[in-house]
Amino acid sequence: MVDQPSNNKYEQGLGKNAANFTSLTPLSFIERTARVFPDRTAVVHGETQRSWTETYQRCIKLASALNRRGINKGDTVAMMLPNVPASLEAHFGVPMCGAVLNALNIRLDAKTIAFILDHGEAEVLLTDKEFAPVINEALSLCKAKPLVIDVDDALAPDGELLGEIEYEAFLAEGNASYDWQYPENEWDAISLNYTSGTTGNPKGVVYHHRGAALNSLGNITAWAMPQRPKYLWTLPMFHCNGWCFPWTVTALAGTHICLRRTEPGPIYQSIIDHQVTHMCGAPIVMGMLVNASSQEQKTLPHSVKILTAGAAPPSAILEQTEALGFDVTHAYGLTECYGPGVVSEWHPEWDELPTAEKSAKKARQGVPYLVMQDLTIMDPETMQKTPADAQTMGEVFMRGNNLMKGYLKNETATEKAFLGGWFHTGDLGVMHPDGYIELKDRSKDIIISGGENISTIEVEGVLYQHPAVAEAAVVAKPDEKWGETPCAFVALKEEAESSEEELIQFCRDNLAHFKCPKKIVFTELPKTATGKIQKFILREQAKTL
Repeated sequence: MVDQPSNNKYEQGLGKNAANFTSLTPLSFIERTARVFPDRTAVVHGETQRSWTETYQRCIKLASALNRRGINKGDTVAMMLPNVPASLEAHFGVPMCGAVLNALNIRLDAKTIAFILDHGEAEVLLTDKEFAPVINEALSLCKAKPLVIDVDDALAPDGELLGEIEYEAFLAEGNASYDWQYPENEWDAISLNYTSGTTGNPKGVVYHHRGAALNSLGNITAWAMPQRPKYLWTLPMFHCNGWCFPWTVTALAGTHICLRRTEPGPIYQSIIDHQVTHMCGAPIVMGMLVNASSQEQKTLPHSVKILTAGAAPPSAILEQTEALGFDVTHAYGLTECYGPGVVSEWHPEWDELPTAEKSAKKARQGVPYLVMQDLTIMDPETMQKTPADAQTMGEVFMRGNNLMKGYLKNETATEKAFLGGWFHTGDLGVMHPDGYIELKDRSKDIIISGGENISTIEVEGVLYQHPAVAEAAVVAKPDEKWGETPCAFVALKEEAESSEEELIQFCRDNLAHFKCPKKIVFTELPKTATGKIQKFILREQAKTL
């Protein structure tokens, strides 16, 4: 069908051009910040401090060096890094040359890493020497042969250098005058993040420049962030690209304070030493702060804002965290929506409520980010909205510019996720009369432990590999420290023997340790008439263990 000329006066002679239209991208943030605040401290890492001019130049040199090595649009650059300056630089330098950043979860096992490197077709891998053993094994398992670049961080424990070249030497190959370009299209991919793999191998979630820019700005409005925050990296930058905060903090000309390990002592000390104003993390981080020893815990010199997401924080932890001087904001999101896209927006009049009621309000997931078009609860079968009565459960649906492009090389899964013009989260919740959503249950197969997603199917698959196991079902068991941990219910084969210790060790030998069951129960598994294991019964049982 041929487009007919428009009679709309506002479309005549008023087309896009280079002067009035630019692709949205978070890359513009560092360009502006380096121009406006060239000498302000951008990064702190141990004894290292760098200005925004230095940081911007290092990002450009990274882009240039990658380009000199043949990395261009559509190529994948993977990184296996903790929260160090190189990780921040990769969030800008990699897309500056048109490539796509794939941040690997540093807690993954070698087999999963190998799958991701192959599936994402990694051309380059930036890796920290701390992870040399698992990376060495992964490289031996995968077909991909990426250029391996070692980040020899001065604060890292001793480890082997595996790569062809060290990161600083690689930067030296680049040119700070490199003419990096904005994306041709804001729909171009900027990063690739893998889910936990709820039904087998993990899925590659593709982010676009437009969504990354908008959700970065959405963080600012959702959290009412001021200019020049001092942000402590307690949230891993590999979690949904650090929930977009590498770009958010840069947009605000803030200071990125790096932390290799999220531990209570260094957190408290960093707050004091660097006048930290903001930090993010799963509820486990708050638990760490609350339960820190008297030697680790410090009196805060000022209020520190925490944005938490993942499993809903228990009201008691919320209360205890705020009693220490932290100001907690609760958010909700998924890998598919760039991290947090829903926030428990606070109303000043709620300040007068009793403590328990305030905590209950704050524990709700909330309302959509300003940059998210819509958020609702619907019956997944009829796609009809549920009543806003705080009781009728349905599935959480969302849509907007801060939703992924889709799953890499998986059109079927992408179509299923976006069926009916909404993103299907798989999470169950209710809508309150005031329009705030509250989660009541997670996707059936997902356990959220310390902010990490664990697939029950993956754990069950390993248990079934044990020669003594006839049946296995894994569910979430509530845990004060981690929020949830895997609990396995196991039926043994006739005349076979095993023990809890043996099966846990078997899982540890075949899985990333954080995915392993903390409790094994030997029992006959409850089933439906068709032989399907009734996990809802097991979930209730796990609560009493």
